[in-house]
Amino acid sequence: MKQQIEKKIMPAYGSWVILKAHPCSQFDYELRGPYKVISRDGEYAYTKGNMERDFSAAYQNSLMWMLTGDKRHAEKSLDILTAYADTLQCIPETNDAPLLAGLEGMKIVYASEILKYTYKEADASSLAKISKMILTIFLPVLENFYAREPYTNGNWGPVATKTYMAIAIWSDNVQMYEKAKDFYLNAHDNGTIKNYISGDTGQCQESGRDQGHPQLGLGAMATICEMAWTQGDDLYSALDNRLLKGYEYTARYNLGCDVPYVVWKDITGKYSDWQSISSHSRGSFKPVYEIVYNHYVLRKHLEMPYTKEVLDKIRPEGFERDQPAFGSLLFWNK
Repeated sequence: MKQQIEKKIMPAYGSWVILKAHPCSQFDYELRGPYKVISRDGEYAYTKGNMERDFSAAYQNSLMWMLTGDKRHAEKSLDILTAYADTLQCIPETNDAPLLAGLEGMKIVYASEILKYTYKEADASSLAKISKMILTIFLPVLENFYAREPYTNGNWGPVATKTYMAIAIWSDNVQMYEKAKDFYLNAHDNGTIKNYISGDTGQCQESGRDQGHPQLGLGAMATICEMAWTQGDDLYSALDNRLLKGYEYTARYNLGCDVPYVVWKDITGKYSDWQSISSHSRGSFKPVYEIVYNHYVLRKHLEMPYTKEVLDKIRPEGFERDQPAFGSLLFWNK
């Protein structure tokens, strides 16, 4: 990545420019929290926007540190995480708790991992506090999600699992890692590769809901596959590259093309009444395409014509609060 930045190689350099300019990437970012309790809904929903920005700032400043070597970014990331570790007491058991743990926990684990292995001046006690926060506040929420009978739309499963797998890798917990893989492949839930994407067409369980949520789910699945790939496991190829099919179906429809659609019979029985594919947010693309294009096309030399067309429209990929984002920098390895 550093070489791509130095040589201004596009599209990676374009993502770098966006990352560098983003408000959450600045070493003088002003902390909005911390809070004793954080939630996306319910009594403490007022914390949502601020804590999302704070955790994005921790993640993005850790990236900036890794890419620039400017210690001020490392210190900012560490300060944000330590402030929350010193203050946060719980994530209440509201409806959206698993989403919070999955969406925000990912940023915390990524930032912590970068600081742990690259910033030698990080205070050991601060890192220990951050670890305790991850393991005692965020992880139990994810475990509770796994322990319940399926009850959600399919994006929830991979959103929870991407952070669960990240924690497993970060903590060298093989049992947790295998549990995350097994959920992705085999769980009785809408959010598995076999239940979220049709093997015949690539239609997603949430394609009849809107176009934002399928991209959220697909992006989370891609993140899971990429983490597993770094561990020597190929989840990308599961069920005859079914993730590729889901991306191509979603890209094709959002580019304005017609796609086949059948009324979906989901695992819970609660989300089986969408009679047609939804045009809500059609044509609005999330920055989640570079990661799969890099794998299937650049690594494996398969074809993703509709995904390529999307990338031709949206490159370079920029900020997205619910995904690793900046994909043209992080995942473009041609």
